[in-house]
Amino acid sequence: QVQLVESGGGLVQPGGSLRLSCAASGSIFSGYVMGWYRQAPGKQREMVATIGSRGNTNYADSAKGRFTISRDNAKNTLALQMNSLKPEDTAVYYCNRGIQPLWVSWGQGTQVTVSS
Repeated sequence: QVQLVESGGGLVQPGGSLRLSCAASGSIFSGYVMGWYRQAPGKQREMVATIGSRGNTNYADSAKGRFTISRDNAKNTLALQMNSLKPEDTAVYYCNRGIQPLWVSWGQGTQVTVSS
């Protein structure tokens, strides 16, 4: 079964950190560019960061210097370390393949709320 399961979200104060995790079935993950995306209320889903199967990374300008994407190819897992969080980072975060034509069904996502 094709599946993506995100976890690790929560409520954090501005300046705080969170680590998101994504568990993917092997058919989704293996050999593919993977990415983290987010969708804030009333806004379109946007790419946050992507990582190739060999570890090459790409970040949205809003994430550069604060977020770090990583993957464990043996475990089919994806992670996003988020530091120096800002209120504008508040969104539901999702993982999926990193190239739109290859997206699979979206998971439930994980809510990140940055607020004092």
